Amino acid sequence: MLGEYRISGSRAAEISASIERAVGSGELSPGQLLPPMRELAERLGVNPNTVAAAYRTLRERGVIETAGRRGSRVRAAPPTTGRDHIRVDVPDGVRDVANGNPDPALLPPLAGAFAAAAAEGDRAPVLYGADPLEPELARTARAGLDADGVPDGPLAVVSGALDGVERVLAAHLKPGDAVAVEDPGWGRTLDLVPALGLRTVPVRVDDEGPVADDVRRVLESGARALIVTDRAQNPTGAAVSAGRACALRSVLREHPETLLIEDDHGHGIVDVPLHSLAGATRHWAFVRSAAKAYGPDLRLALLTGDAVTVDRVRGRQRLAPGWVSLLMQRALVRLWADGAVDTGAVAAAYGRRRDALIGALGRRGVVAHGRSGMNVWVPVPDETGAVARLLHAGWAVAPGARFRLSAPPGIRVTVSTLTENETEPLADAIASALGPAPARSYV
Repeated sequence: MLGEYRISGSRAAEISASIERAVGSGELSPGQLLPPMRELAERLGVNPNTVAAAYRTLRERGVIETAGRRGSRVRAAPPTTGRDHIRVDVPDGVRDVANGNPDPALLPPLAGAFAAAAAEGDRAPVLYGADPLEPELARTARAGLDADGVPDGPLAVVSGALDGVERVLAAHLKPGDAVAVEDPGWGRTLDLVPALGLRTVPVRVDDEGPVADDVRRVLESGARALIVTDRAQNPTGAAVSAGRACALRSVLREHPETLLIEDDHGHGIVDVPLHSLAGATRHWAFVRSAAKAYGPDLRLALLTGDAVTVDRVRGRQRLAPGWVSLLMQRALVRLWADGAVDTGAVAAAYGRRRDALIGALGRRGVVAHGRSGMNVWVPVPDETGAVARLLHAGWAVAPGARFRLSAPPGIRVTVSTLTENETEPLADAIASALGPAPARSYV
């Protein structure tokens, strides 16, 4: 059942750690069945309650799942391994359109902004006890949020969008609570939720965002939180439309105790308007990241929300890292002030590349999605086969399994660096990969 791996330990913590190590190393694979509790207890010479406690810990961590008489097995996407393990290794000579990165040519130079911020720090060094929020950053960010219709609320600075999402979830929920997540959705979020001991509940996504009927269903069934990507949804490129926002706000008003988290990581690279849901519930948070427009290494995001939520985030932050570097905050202020990123030009560049590929695929009878951002999502009948055929044809795409819970299979294509001359050959390769496998004859 377990191949060569032997689970070890005499205490619940040791047994759960042994299993988790094996999942992390790949010795226990996703979907693999674990021994029945009594059988494992007898093998280890411990009380069955000890094994039951170990399995309970692993369930709360999102490493395993239990299905009654069918037993316990490793989750299809356990947080211990992470979805980064579901990827394609790109050999030499293969074009990588799987990585999800922005186009380096569209990122601004950072040296000048950081030099100016460092000079300011030299004149007045930041010391313990300083205000964790750069005043000019707060003023400029608040003006942008006001212009986009995000309700007024206190501000905090976090180390990227996912850091903000994690802090908000931890501030309100307890292990076992259910969180509604987009499906397909951002793989890191799908890993993060169970890693916090929470349960993921999938919500379908179309080009206009989460499907309102699905959101109503999961909230009525007891989900305590909802995570929504407003624009440039990863992997589908969905963007919440005005009509969908109206429908979702109506659903949320029926469930005012729902914790709403909005991720606007696409700010600065999109040309579709924001339709925020913030304020439709009692507790909410809106996170706006700088990574996509200014570079992934600029680990900074603005977070606003209701007073209780932001106060809890700030409180926990003070107990751990304390603050996000004011050097980084001041550098971002300088980048904003200098107009280092032409949002319209960046959004238009990504839009042309998306539209060109979607159009080329459409002419070949292939349906694809990508309303905003830098990715195109292509539904496929056989995900593994499509990825393998494309790799053989010289193209590395991201397997949809990195982004799915129960959604149908697909592949994600990052168009951020796709050139005009590459569009048609890539569309040809995708169309060919989606067709039936070539017949083989054997002599």
